[in-house]
Amino acid sequence: MDIQLYYTEQGRGEPLILLHGNGEDGSYFAKQIPYFARNYRVIAVDTRGHGQSPRGTAPFTIRQFAEDLKDLLDELGITKAHILGFSDGGNIALVFALRYPERVDHLILNGANLNGRGVKAKIQIPIILGYHLAKRLARKDPEARKKAELLGLMVHDPNVAPRELRRIKAPVLVIAGTDDMIKEKHTRKIGAHLPKAHTVFIPGDHFIARKNPEDFNYQVERFLEQ
Repeated sequence: MDIQLYYTEQGRGEPLILLHGNGEDGSYFAKQIPYFARNYRVIAVDTRGHGQSPRGTAPFTIRQFAEDLKDLLDELGITKAHILGFSDGGNIALVFALRYPERVDHLILNGANLNGRGVKAKIQIPIILGYHLAKRLARKDPEARKKAELLGLMVHDPNVAPRELRRIKAPVLVIAGTDDMIKEKHTRKIGAHLPKAHTVFIPGDHFIARKNPEDFNYQVERFLEQ
């Protein structure tokens, strides 16, 4: 790995990895870290180019982020972990589970998507327009370059075919908000193609872990204890 990922760690027990969404950092899980640290070794990671993790020189893609996660787990001596990913973090978790199925104990996918078509048009169209504008300005403006990279993740990634999901044998909790930016039928499609998936919708929008932590933590804890 060409960079050192930043992470925070709290608690003891089986490792539970938390992966945040696009443009965020591990602090997104402020309502989850102390809660799950009572029973788990909670590790909240800042993805490459997010939070306190450097950008490095490797490609800025979901698949590269999955490789970064593998390198971090190797470095920490963790052979198998529970992985909870939100939004783009869910996409990283999904790709990681496809590449390294033996390293995933339980998988929690919160607001993940297989491709841009899984996002509601009112959200995705501005993202696409913003991406093309930022890309045009990127040569002269470093901030525009950074924005283009972030938006590009939501335009081009993760591009996972539904049939690929059948390879994931770990138990999976697919969880989303009742008013999520991910289309409900897309979330249900993800759950339907995973051999051991349980799909749950709880009241709220895309950010249920932060805005409705009571319901979110309850569903995740119940799933992990199965």
